[in-house]
Amino acid sequence: MSTPVSEPILSLLSDSPGSPASPTSSSSSDSYDSLPSSLDSTDSSSSDAEREWKESLQQIELLLTMVLIPYLGKYFGRRCAYWGWARWMHWMYPAVQVVVTDQAAFKGIGAVEAATSL
Repeated sequence: MSTPVSEPILSLLSDSPGSPASPTSSSSSDSYDSLPSSLDSTDSSSSDAEREWKESLQQIELLLTMVLIPYLGKYFGRRCAYWGWARWMHWMYPAVQVVVTDQAAFKGIGAVEAATSL
């Protein structure tokens, strides 16, 4: 049982609410053109989501290259320098012993010093 869909729906889509529009009228084709297409809306929403995703990735990359990598490089560079200095002092002066008494304070101070000049 298929009912024709021409007059009631087209009258809703026409510009004048009181008069039924014929399927070939220009006003009904204009109203069809003004309706958003489901394909267009999903394409625009997916492109918006893709654009936001790329912006988020760019912000994360900027955070890594400008903040985290220099900080971590400075922190681990100082740890390596302290280790090398202790090895060199032990090799050069075997009677002198370098002892770090509080490891947590040593690591904390190293992290603070690495962050001070960034």
